[in-house]
Amino acid sequence: MSFDVDRIRADFPILGTRMRGQPLTYLDSAASAQKPRAVIDAMADFYSSHYANIHRGVYHLSAEATRRYEEVRTRVARFIGAPDPRELVFVRNATEAINLVARSWGEIGIAAGDEIVLTTMEHHANIVPWQMLCERKGAKIRVARVTDEGELDVEHLESLLGPRTKLLAFTQVSNALGTINPVRSLTAMARERGITTLVDGAQGVPHQPVDVAGLGCDFYVFSGHKVFGPSGAGILWGRLPLLEAMPPFLGGGDMIETVSFEGTTFAPVPQKFEAGTPDIASVIGLGAAIDYLEAIGMEKIATYEHSLLIHATERLAEVPGLRLIGTAKEKAAVLSFVLEDAHPHDIGTVLDGEGVAIRAGHHCAQPLMGRMGVPATARASLAFYNTHEDVDRLVAALQKTQELFR
Repeated sequence: MSFDVDRIRADFPILGTRMRGQPLTYLDSAASAQKPRAVIDAMADFYSSHYANIHRGVYHLSAEATRRYEEVRTRVARFIGAPDPRELVFVRNATEAINLVARSWGEIGIAAGDEIVLTTMEHHANIVPWQMLCERKGAKIRVARVTDEGELDVEHLESLLGPRTKLLAFTQVSNALGTINPVRSLTAMARERGITTLVDGAQGVPHQPVDVAGLGCDFYVFSGHKVFGPSGAGILWGRLPLLEAMPPFLGGGDMIETVSFEGTTFAPVPQKFEAGTPDIASVIGLGAAIDYLEAIGMEKIATYEHSLLIHATERLAEVPGLRLIGTAKEKAAVLSFVLEDAHPHDIGTVLDGEGVAIRAGHHCAQPLMGRMGVPATARASLAFYNTHEDVDRLVAALQKTQELFR
Protein backbone atom coordinates (compact mmCIF):
# COMPACT_ATOMS: atom_id res chain seq x y z
CA MET A 1 0.00 0.00 0.00
CA SER A 2 1.30 3.44 -0.96
CA PHE A 3 1.29 5.96 1.88
CA ASP A 4 2.90 9.32 1.11
CA VAL A 5 4.04 10.28 4.58
CA ASP A 6 6.25 13.09 3.26
CA ARG A 7 3.24 14.78 1.69
CA ILE A 8 1.29 14.33 4.92
CA ARG A 9 4.12 15.79 7.02
CA ALA A 10 4.09 18.88 4.82
CA ASP A 11 0.50 19.49 5.99
CA PHE A 12 1.69 19.93 9.61
CA PRO A 13 3.62 23.21 9.98
CA ILE A 14 5.14 22.34 13.36
CA LEU A 15 6.82 19.22 11.98
CA GLY A 16 9.07 21.43 9.86
CA THR A 17 10.48 23.25 12.89
CA ARG A 18 13.63 22.54 14.87
CA MET A 19 13.94 21.82 18.56
CA ARG A 20 17.20 22.23 20.50
CA GLY A 21 18.93 22.73 17.15
CA GLN A 22 17.61 19.40 15.84
CA PRO A 23 14.69 18.55 13.53
CA LEU A 24 11.65 18.05 15.74
CA THR A 25 10.82 14.37 16.28
CA TYR A 26 7.37 14.50 17.87
CA LEU A 27 6.45 11.23 19.59
CA ASP A 28 3.76 12.33 22.06
CA SER A 29 0.57 12.10 20.01
CA ALA A 30 -1.21 10.05 22.69
CA ALA A 31 -1.07 13.13 24.91
CA SER A 32 -2.08 15.55 22.17
CA ALA A 33 -1.75 15.32 18.41
CA GLN A 34 -0.34 18.02 16.14
CA LYS A 35 -2.65 19.99 13.85
CA PRO A 36 -2.69 20.08 10.05
CA ARG A 37 -2.86 23.43 8.30
CA ALA A 38 -6.42 22.62 7.23
CA VAL A 39 -7.49 22.82 10.88
CA ILE A 40 -5.48 25.96 11.60
CA ASP A 41 -6.81 27.69 8.49
CA ALA A 42 -10.42 26.68 9.15
CA MET A 43 -10.34 28.23 12.61
CA ALA A 44 -8.57 31.39 11.41
CA ASP A 45 -11.10 31.78 8.58
CA PHE A 46 -14.01 31.31 10.96
CA TYR A 47 -12.71 33.93 13.39
CA SER A 48 -11.82 36.40 10.63
CA SER A 49 -14.87 36.06 8.39
CA HIS A 50 -17.71 34.07 9.95
CA TYR A 51 -17.68 34.44 13.75
CA ALA A 52 -20.88 35.09 15.71
CA ASN A 53 -22.67 33.38 18.57
CA ILE A 54 -24.87 30.46 17.60
CA HIS A 55 -28.49 29.35 17.94
CA ARG A 56 -29.79 32.71 19.17
CA GLY A 57 -29.22 35.39 16.54
CA VAL A 58 -31.64 36.08 13.68
CA TYR A 59 -29.05 37.99 11.64
CA HIS A 60 -27.14 36.35 8.78
CA LEU A 61 -23.75 36.00 10.49
CA SER A 62 -25.27 34.16 13.45
CA ALA A 63 -27.34 31.92 11.21
CA GLU A 64 -24.23 31.09 9.16
CA ALA A 65 -22.18 30.29 12.29
CA THR A 66 -25.00 28.08 13.56
CA ARG A 67 -25.17 26.21 10.26
CA ARG A 68 -21.42 25.58 10.23
CA TYR A 69 -21.46 24.43 13.86
CA GLU A 70 -24.35 22.00 13.36
CA GLU A 71 -22.85 20.66 10.13
CA VAL A 72 -19.88 19.49 12.19
CA ARG A 73 -22.23 17.48 14.40
CA THR A 74 -23.52 15.70 11.31
CA ARG A 75 -19.99 15.08 9.97
CA VAL A 76 -18.76 13.65 13.26
CA ALA A 77 -21.84 11.42 13.47
CA ARG A 78 -20.99 10.00 10.05
CA PHE A 79 -17.32 9.61 10.98
CA ILE A 80 -18.03 7.46 14.05
CA GLY A 81 -21.10 5.65 12.69
CA ALA A 82 -23.69 7.32 14.94
CA PRO A 83 -27.24 6.63 13.70
CA ASP A 84 -28.53 10.12 14.59
CA PRO A 85 -26.61 13.44 14.91
CA ARG A 86 -28.81 14.30 17.90
CA GLU A 87 -26.91 11.60 19.81
CA LEU A 88 -23.72 13.71 19.70
CA VAL A 89 -23.13 16.21 22.51
CA PHE A 90 -20.32 18.73 22.13
CA VAL A 91 -18.12 18.96 25.22
CA ARG A 92 -14.59 20.22 25.88
CA ASN A 93 -12.90 16.81 25.94
CA ALA A 94 -13.33 13.15 26.88
CA THR A 95 -12.89 14.00 30.56
CA GLU A 96 -15.87 16.34 30.52
CA ALA A 97 -17.90 13.77 28.60
CA ILE A 98 -17.30 11.10 31.25
CA ASN A 99 -18.10 13.57 34.02
CA LEU A 100 -21.33 14.48 32.23
CA VAL A 101 -22.40 10.84 32.17
CA ALA A 102 -21.37 10.33 35.81
CA ARG A 103 -23.26 13.41 36.96
CA SER A 104 -26.33 13.00 34.78
CA TRP A 105 -26.90 9.32 33.97
CA GLY A 106 -25.29 8.44 37.30
CA GLU A 107 -27.98 10.31 39.20
CA ILE A 108 -30.70 8.08 37.79
CA GLY A 109 -28.72 4.95 36.94
CA ILE A 110 -26.80 4.28 40.17
CA ALA A 111 -28.18 3.65 43.66
CA ALA A 112 -26.78 2.57 47.01
CA GLY A 113 -25.28 -0.91 46.81
CA ASP A 114 -24.85 -0.84 43.03
CA GLU A 115 -21.54 -1.70 41.39
CA ILE A 116 -19.47 -0.13 38.62
CA VAL A 117 -16.86 -2.29 36.90
CA LEU A 118 -13.68 -0.65 35.58
CA THR A 119 -10.34 -2.06 34.44
CA THR A 120 -6.88 -1.59 35.90
CA MET A 121 -5.70 0.12 32.70
CA GLU A 122 -8.08 3.08 32.87
CA HIS A 123 -6.97 6.69 32.54
CA HIS A 124 -7.70 8.71 35.67
CA ALA A 125 -10.52 10.42 33.74
CA ASN A 126 -12.33 7.08 33.65
CA ILE A 127 -11.73 6.38 37.34
CA VAL A 128 -12.14 9.56 39.38
CA PRO A 129 -15.65 10.58 38.17
CA TRP A 130 -16.95 7.11 39.04
CA GLN A 131 -15.30 7.26 42.47
CA MET A 132 -17.00 10.59 43.08
CA LEU A 133 -20.34 9.11 41.96
CA CYS A 134 -19.92 6.09 44.22
CA GLU A 135 -19.15 8.35 47.20
CA ARG A 136 -22.36 10.32 46.52
CA LYS A 137 -24.52 7.25 45.99
CA GLY A 138 -23.04 4.63 48.29
CA ALA A 139 -22.10 2.44 45.34
CA LYS A 140 -18.96 0.35 44.83
CA ILE A 141 -16.24 0.07 42.19
CA ARG A 142 -14.88 -3.32 41.16
CA VAL A 143 -11.73 -3.59 39.05
CA ALA A 144 -10.85 -6.12 36.36
CA ARG A 145 -7.27 -7.35 36.32
CA VAL A 146 -4.57 -6.85 33.70
CA THR A 147 -2.02 -9.55 32.81
CA ASP A 148 1.76 -9.18 32.98
CA GLU A 149 1.71 -8.47 29.23
CA GLY A 150 -0.74 -5.61 29.74
CA GLU A 151 -3.78 -7.42 28.34
CA LEU A 152 -7.19 -7.29 29.95
CA ASP A 153 -8.10 -10.45 31.88
CA VAL A 154 -11.47 -10.90 30.21
CA GLU A 155 -12.44 -13.95 32.30
CA HIS A 156 -11.84 -12.00 35.48
CA LEU A 157 -13.86 -9.07 34.17
CA GLU A 158 -16.77 -11.37 33.33
CA SER A 159 -16.65 -12.83 36.84
CA LEU A 160 -17.19 -9.32 38.24
CA LEU A 161 -20.42 -8.73 36.31
CA GLY A 162 -23.17 -9.54 38.77
CA PRO A 163 -26.78 -8.59 39.56
CA ARG A 164 -25.66 -5.33 41.20
CA THR A 165 -23.48 -4.24 38.26
CA LYS A 166 -25.04 -1.23 36.58
CA LEU A 167 -22.13 0.09 34.51
CA LEU A 168 -19.07 -1.28 32.73
CA ALA A 169 -16.68 1.53 31.73
CA PHE A 170 -13.43 0.76 29.92
CA THR A 171 -10.92 2.16 27.47
CA GLN A 172 -10.85 1.12 23.84
CA VAL A 173 -7.07 1.59 23.69
CA SER A 174 -4.78 2.03 26.69
CA ASN A 175 -3.05 5.39 26.60
CA ALA A 176 -0.15 4.03 28.67
CA LEU A 177 0.42 0.64 27.02
CA GLY A 178 -1.30 0.78 23.63
CA THR A 179 -3.35 -2.36 24.43
CA ILE A 180 -6.42 -2.63 22.19
CA ASN A 181 -9.36 -4.09 24.08
CA PRO A 182 -12.01 -6.41 22.55
CA VAL A 183 -14.78 -3.83 22.69
CA ARG A 184 -17.50 -5.77 20.89
CA SER A 185 -17.17 -8.88 23.05
CA LEU A 186 -17.10 -6.80 26.25
CA THR A 187 -20.20 -4.79 25.34
CA ALA A 188 -22.02 -7.99 24.30
CA MET A 189 -21.14 -9.52 27.67
CA ALA A 190 -22.62 -6.50 29.43
CA ARG A 191 -25.68 -6.26 27.20
CA GLU A 192 -26.65 -9.88 27.97
CA ARG A 193 -26.86 -8.84 31.63
CA GLY A 194 -28.63 -5.51 31.09
CA ILE A 195 -25.50 -3.51 32.06
CA THR A 196 -24.89 -0.05 30.60
CA THR A 197 -21.51 0.46 28.92
CA LEU A 198 -19.25 3.46 28.39
CA VAL A 199 -16.19 3.25 26.12
CA ASP A 200 -13.35 5.76 26.42
CA GLY A 201 -12.37 6.17 22.78
CA ALA A 202 -9.81 8.95 23.25
CA GLN A 203 -7.01 6.71 21.93
CA GLY A 204 -9.23 4.79 19.52
CA VAL A 205 -10.76 7.39 17.21
CA PRO A 206 -7.45 8.94 16.06
CA HIS A 207 -5.94 5.68 14.87
CA GLN A 208 -8.61 3.28 13.57
CA PRO A 209 -12.08 3.27 12.01
CA VAL A 210 -14.82 3.53 14.64
CA ASP A 211 -18.48 2.50 14.31
CA VAL A 212 -20.24 3.18 17.59
CA ALA A 213 -23.40 1.40 16.47
CA GLY A 214 -21.40 -1.71 15.61
CA LEU A 215 -19.38 -1.58 18.83
CA GLY A 216 -22.57 -2.10 20.81
CA CYS A 217 -21.80 0.39 23.58
CA ASP A 218 -24.23 2.84 25.18
CA PHE A 219 -21.85 5.79 25.56
CA TYR A 220 -18.66 6.63 23.66
CA VAL A 221 -16.36 9.58 24.34
CA PHE A 222 -13.33 11.18 22.72
CA SER A 223 -11.29 14.40 22.65
CA GLY A 224 -10.81 16.59 19.58
CA HIS A 225 -7.23 17.48 20.42
CA LYS A 226 -6.14 13.83 20.13
CA VAL A 227 -7.83 13.48 16.75
CA PHE A 228 -5.65 16.20 15.16
CA GLY A 229 -8.17 18.92 15.98
CA PRO A 230 -7.98 21.76 18.51
CA SER A 231 -8.28 21.56 22.26
CA GLY A 232 -11.63 22.74 23.56
CA ALA A 233 -13.88 20.41 21.54
CA GLY A 234 -14.78 16.82 22.37
CA ILE A 235 -17.64 14.40 21.87
CA LEU A 236 -20.06 12.44 23.99
CA TRP A 237 -22.07 9.99 21.95
CA GLY A 238 -24.95 8.26 23.69
CA ARG A 239 -27.97 6.24 22.66
CA LEU A 240 -30.86 8.63 22.17
CA PRO A 241 -33.28 7.05 24.70
CA LEU A 242 -30.58 7.24 27.38
CA LEU A 243 -29.78 10.88 26.63
CA GLU A 244 -33.46 11.81 26.59
CA ALA A 245 -33.97 10.23 30.02
CA MET A 246 -30.96 11.95 31.59
CA PRO A 247 -31.29 15.24 33.51
CA PRO A 248 -29.22 18.25 32.37
CA PHE A 249 -25.61 18.47 33.52
CA LEU A 250 -25.31 22.28 33.52
CA GLY A 251 -27.97 24.95 33.62
CA GLY A 252 -27.99 28.25 31.76
CA GLY A 253 -28.59 29.75 28.35
CA ASP A 254 -29.19 27.75 25.17
CA MET A 255 -30.27 24.58 27.01
CA ILE A 256 -33.77 25.73 27.83
CA GLU A 257 -37.16 26.13 26.20
CA THR A 258 -38.77 28.39 28.83
CA VAL A 259 -37.58 29.95 32.07
CA SER A 260 -39.63 31.54 34.82
CA PHE A 261 -39.07 31.87 38.54
CA GLU A 262 -41.69 29.19 38.96
CA GLY A 263 -39.79 26.66 36.88
CA THR A 264 -37.85 25.84 33.71
CA THR A 265 -38.43 23.51 30.78
CA PHE A 266 -35.41 22.19 28.94
CA ALA A 267 -34.48 22.00 25.28
CA PRO A 268 -34.41 18.61 23.57
CA VAL A 269 -31.25 16.55 23.14
CA PRO A 270 -28.48 17.50 22.43
CA GLN A 271 -28.98 21.16 23.38
CA LYS A 272 -30.15 20.08 26.83
CA PHE A 273 -26.50 19.27 27.59
CA GLU A 274 -24.88 22.27 25.89
CA ALA A 275 -25.40 25.19 28.26
CA GLY A 276 -23.83 28.54 27.50
CA THR A 277 -21.68 29.67 24.59
CA PRO A 278 -19.49 26.77 23.45
CA ASP A 279 -16.01 26.92 21.96
CA ILE A 280 -17.50 27.44 18.50
CA ALA A 281 -14.23 27.85 16.63
CA SER A 282 -12.82 24.65 18.12
CA VAL A 283 -15.87 22.73 16.91
CA ILE A 284 -15.24 24.17 13.44
CA GLY A 285 -11.63 23.02 13.75
CA LEU A 286 -12.75 19.55 14.81
CA GLY A 287 -14.87 19.36 11.67
CA ALA A 288 -11.85 20.25 9.55
CA ALA A 289 -9.80 17.55 11.32
CA ILE A 290 -12.47 14.95 10.58
CA ASP A 291 -12.52 15.98 6.92
CA TYR A 292 -8.73 15.71 6.79
CA LEU A 293 -8.70 12.19 8.27
CA GLU A 294 -11.48 11.00 5.99
CA ALA A 295 -9.60 12.27 2.94
CA ILE A 296 -6.62 10.08 3.91
CA GLY A 297 -8.71 7.11 5.05
CA MET A 298 -8.73 5.59 8.51
CA GLU A 299 -7.94 2.09 7.22
CA LYS A 300 -4.80 3.43 5.51
CA ILE A 301 -3.83 5.28 8.69
CA ALA A 302 -4.26 2.15 10.83
CA THR A 303 -2.20 0.03 8.44
CA TYR A 304 0.63 2.56 8.22
CA GLU A 305 0.76 3.08 11.98
CA HIS A 306 0.95 -0.68 12.50
CA SER A 307 4.05 -0.75 10.29
CA LEU A 308 5.55 1.98 12.49
CA LEU A 309 4.75 -0.09 15.59
CA ILE A 310 6.51 -3.15 14.16
CA HIS A 311 9.57 -1.13 13.20
CA ALA A 312 9.70 0.62 16.59
CA THR A 313 9.31 -2.63 18.53
CA GLU A 314 12.16 -4.21 16.57
CA ARG A 315 14.46 -1.20 16.93
CA LEU A 316 13.84 -0.71 20.65
CA ALA A 317 14.83 -4.33 21.22
CA GLU A 318 18.33 -3.31 20.09
CA VAL A 319 18.79 -0.91 23.03
CA PRO A 320 20.61 -2.68 25.89
CA GLY A 321 18.83 -2.42 29.22
CA LEU A 322 15.52 -1.30 27.70
CA ARG A 323 12.36 -3.13 28.73
CA LEU A 324 9.00 -2.62 27.09
CA ILE A 325 6.07 -2.28 29.48
CA GLY A 326 3.02 -3.68 27.74
CA THR A 327 3.45 -6.36 25.10
CA ALA A 328 -0.15 -7.19 24.22
CA LYS A 329 -0.80 -9.06 20.99
CA GLU A 330 -3.25 -6.37 19.88
CA LYS A 331 -1.59 -2.97 20.22
CA ALA A 332 -1.75 0.56 18.91
CA ALA A 333 1.48 2.42 18.13
CA VAL A 334 2.24 3.26 21.77
CA LEU A 335 5.51 2.06 23.31
CA SER A 336 6.07 2.44 27.04
CA PHE A 337 9.47 1.45 28.36
CA VAL A 338 12.00 1.73 31.15
CA LEU A 339 15.76 1.95 30.75
CA GLU A 340 18.17 0.41 33.22
CA ASP A 341 19.63 2.94 35.70
CA ALA A 342 17.75 5.89 34.19
CA HIS A 343 14.58 7.49 35.56
CA PRO A 344 11.92 8.12 32.89
CA HIS A 345 12.09 11.87 33.55
CA ASP A 346 15.84 11.79 32.93
CA ILE A 347 15.25 9.87 29.72
CA GLY A 348 12.76 12.49 28.59
CA THR A 349 15.20 15.30 29.40
CA VAL A 350 18.10 13.77 27.49
CA LEU A 351 15.87 13.00 24.50
CA ASP A 352 14.58 16.56 24.49
CA GLY A 353 18.16 17.72 24.01
CA GLU A 354 18.24 15.60 20.85
CA GLY A 355 14.99 17.13 19.54
CA VAL A 356 12.96 14.01 20.41
CA ALA A 357 9.70 14.72 22.28
CA ILE A 358 8.32 11.83 24.34
CA ARG A 359 6.20 11.64 27.49
CA ALA A 360 7.62 10.52 30.83
CA GLY A 361 5.59 9.82 33.97
CA HIS A 362 2.59 7.80 35.05
CA HIS A 363 0.46 8.94 32.08
CA CYS A 364 -2.59 9.55 34.30
CA ALA A 365 -2.67 5.79 34.90
CA GLN A 366 -1.21 5.33 38.37
CA PRO A 367 -3.13 2.11 39.19
CA LEU A 368 -1.80 0.57 35.98
CA MET A 369 1.76 1.65 36.77
CA GLY A 370 1.42 -0.03 40.17
CA ARG A 371 0.16 -3.22 38.53
CA MET A 372 3.10 -3.27 36.11
CA GLY A 373 5.54 -2.76 38.98
CA VAL A 374 6.94 0.60 37.89
CA PRO A 375 6.38 4.13 39.22
CA ALA A 376 6.53 5.60 35.73
CA THR A 377 7.58 4.89 32.15
CA ALA A 378 8.94 6.73 29.16
CA ARG A 379 6.39 6.62 26.34
CA ALA A 380 6.74 7.11 22.61
CA SER A 381 3.36 7.37 20.89
CA LEU A 382 3.30 7.44 17.11
CA ALA A 383 0.87 8.86 14.57
CA PHE A 384 0.54 8.67 10.79
CA TYR A 385 2.78 11.73 10.36
CA ASN A 386 5.72 9.91 11.95
CA THR A 387 8.33 8.05 9.91
CA HIS A 388 10.72 5.15 10.31
CA GLU A 389 13.43 7.80 10.53
CA ASP A 390 11.68 9.29 13.57
CA VAL A 391 11.90 5.88 15.23
CA ASP A 392 15.58 5.62 14.32
CA ARG A 393 16.25 9.05 15.88
CA LEU A 394 14.49 7.86 19.03
CA VAL A 395 16.69 4.77 19.21
CA ALA A 396 19.88 6.77 18.61
CA ALA A 397 18.90 9.19 21.38
CA LEU A 398 18.16 6.29 23.75
CA GLN A 399 21.53 4.74 23.05
CA LYS A 400 23.12 8.08 23.94
CA THR A 401 21.02 8.17 27.11
CA GLN A 402 22.17 4.71 28.09
CA GLU A 403 25.82 5.71 27.70
CA LEU A 404 25.26 8.73 29.98
CA PHE A 405 23.77 6.59 32.77
CA ARG A 406 26.15 3.63 32.67
